[in-house]
Amino acid sequence: MSQPLSYTLVVNGPVYGTQSARNAYLFARALIEKGHTLTSIFFYQDGVLNGSAVTVPANDEFDLVSAWQTLSAQHQVKLQTCVAAALRRGIVSHAESKQHNLSQDNLADGFEQVGLGSLAEAMLTQDRVVQF
Repeated sequence: MSQPLSYTLVVNGPVYGTQSARNAYLFARALIEKGHTLTSIFFYQDGVLNGSAVTVPANDEFDLVSAWQTLSAQHQVKLQTCVAAALRRGIVSHAESKQHNLSQDNLADGFEQVGLGSLAEAMLTQDRVVQF
């Protein structure tokens, strides 16, 4: 294998309804299996729906939210949702729920809400940024 590279993925597709997020997940696993480093996954636009703690797939469907959480835990991959895009789509962290005086939060464990600066930093520091 050639020199291992560091990657960040940008996921714009929702958790279900299109293949975008699932393809990103399969790509992420392939990167790691090939010895590359996956530093972070930035969920943007409808991609922030991948960070919902209240997604309940049917019993015979792949649980993509859980798969992201497992990937993150096993390989120390940051799961970052764009805070502005998430709030617009009803994905709220505990900190944001307090800040906006909401009674609930629903950001899945292992995900964090960040600004676009985190994506800009990844674009400057990673060898590759791949968008789905």
